[in-house]
Amino acid sequence: MEAVVITVVDVTNFLTASNASHEALKTANLLKGLSVNAMIMGERGTGKLTLARTILPSAPVIDGQHFDELLNALEKYDTIIIHRLDDIANLKRFEETLNRTKTRVIATGGFRYTSEQLENIFSIRFLIPPLRERLEDIALLSELFVQEAAITFGKIEFKNIENIRHDVSENAISLRRQIYLHCLLSGIEENNLMDVMENFLFSRMGSNNDYRKFLHLFEVPLIRAGIKKFKSQLQLADRLGLNRNTLRKKISDHAEYNLELKE
Repeated sequence: MEAVVITVVDVTNFLTASNASHEALKTANLLKGLSVNAMIMGERGTGKLTLARTILPSAPVIDGQHFDELLNALEKYDTIIIHRLDDIANLKRFEETLNRTKTRVIATGGFRYTSEQLENIFSIRFLIPPLRERLEDIALLSELFVQEAAITFGKIEFKNIENIRHDVSENAISLRRQIYLHCLLSGIEENNLMDVMENFLFSRMGSNNDYRKFLHLFEVPLIRAGIKKFKSQLQLADRLGLNRNTLRKKISDHAEYNLELKE
């Protein structure tokens, strides 16, 4: 049976601006010259696979969930990259096969297995911190994703890119998705926006309180935009035609969205 080889790579080009990413890349470069097994650990979307390919650029990439294909790859190749080691079905059998074949492995994974379970397999294990701890990298990746979006969508004037609230809940995956969506919608017209909202609401409506349930979809972005533009409660209330107490109540009603406004 032929091994199933992954042809796609992680969503990040492993760019370095923060100290943490510099150290991770330095470790990867050192591993190029060492014949040892190593595991790169971290959350989804932190650039683990990209970094693994930096170490073994010509090695096939095998998904850990394809266990039979993985065992076959250990028999067939001198070096492999295992993507998502956490998904391996039988770590003990994997270790036994690896000890016999002596294949060099660079693996990526999260935190399913303990240090004790991994220490006999991987001589070196190191962590890539999440983007929320690598703030300098967020700006660099954002710039990259804007450039990618410009190529993907053509010559569109991307507006207010600097005001994007960076979503790093899934690290580079959510950041890229957010920036692409922002760029795609930069030139949206009113009718297009209403079509998007209509499609969003169509499958979600059906309760007896839908008006109140979905009102925040209008009020939250309206207040956020006003906060950025007018900077004070007094000015925003005046522009919205509300008294200050009504505006304060609306901000309080949507407290989970962190709407903060100076007096």
